[in-house]
Amino acid sequence: MAHSDWHNADIVAAVKKATGMSLRKLSESKALGPGTLQQALHRPYPKAERIIADAIGEQPQTIWPSRYNKSGPRKYRKSGSSVADRSNRTQQNPKDE
Repeated sequence: MAHSDWHNADIVAAVKKATGMSLRKLSESKALGPGTLQQALHRPYPKAERIIADAIGEQPQTIWPSRYNKSGPRKYRKSGSSVADRSNRTQQNPKDE
């Protein structure tokens, strides 16, 4: 049976239980904008996923298995390229200034 991502309400509740803070307060405590961590509930956002996972003592792969390969690394984006791939292309073809 395939594992599904945690429900957003379960993630919010786990953060509140583990830290005593809302996602907004946790975000602000990490010097991020108040809505930054909330974005990870709706779309892949590695930095926010890691902060939330650390706060509740889990791995991001456990909370959002659909965003990760079984071996652990993140899945590629729909465009078919990873962040590293885009970085390499930018270095190979810098924009003219």
